[in-house]
Amino acid sequence: MPLLSLETNTPASTDNRAILTGLSRLVAELLGKPESYVMVRMQHNPDLIFAGNVEPAALMQLKSLGLPESRTAEFSRALCDFVADAFGIATDRIYIEFSSPQRHLWGWNGGTF
Repeated sequence: MPLLSLETNTPASTDNRAILTGLSRLVAELLGKPESYVMVRMQHNPDLIFAGNVEPAALMQLKSLGLPESRTAEFSRALCDFVADAFGIATDRIYIEFSSPQRHLWGWNGGTF
């Protein structure tokens, strides 16, 4: 049920699979949920602009049922640090949107949660 989307204008400094698996593990650990439910998608978008320039930047979206709002600062720190290391992007050039959809609005396996 957790979904992390990552969009960046910077190619990865390491193997994409290593980044995806690292983010998958990190999201599972942060949320305390089985990794078997975690989905991570990553997209390179050279047309992404932030703060009026095309320097390295990233946008992430973390969606999860029951996302604990009191921990989003902790999640932001961990995710920004990971992306900064993997892509060489300054953490002040990363935005993260957190959301917790209602169970009936999240589909899986032909039904909803």
